[in-house]
Amino acid sequence: MNNKRKGEIGEKIATEYLLSRGAEILESNYRIKLGEIDIITKINDELVFVEVKSRSNINYGYPSEAVNYKKRSKITSVAKYYILKNKLNNIPIRFDVIEIYLKENRVNHITNAF
Repeated sequence: MNNKRKGEIGEKIATEYLLSRGAEILESNYRIKLGEIDIITKINDELVFVEVKSRSNINYGYPSEAVNYKKRSKITSVAKYYILKNKLNNIPIRFDVIEIYLKENRVNHITNAF
């Protein structure tokens, strides 16, 4: 299975996971020139920007380790744009990472990851 397909499967699993916990999905694969955010959701009146990372194994490290400074910087820039565009200035926000372990069929949700 190629990395693009793993990512698609992981994002689907993450979306189902969030919905099962009462989240409202606002956007999936929100993309502008600056970058992309995998999932934008609302959880308990909080706007949550979610990066999903999927792995078949941890030979190359844990999924969350791939969310490095450069990736975090892009995500926060896109989030700022989204907030301004949608006039969501007074809503609390956070940035989460959802790790998907495909072979183990396991989800690890890291809240306030950065």
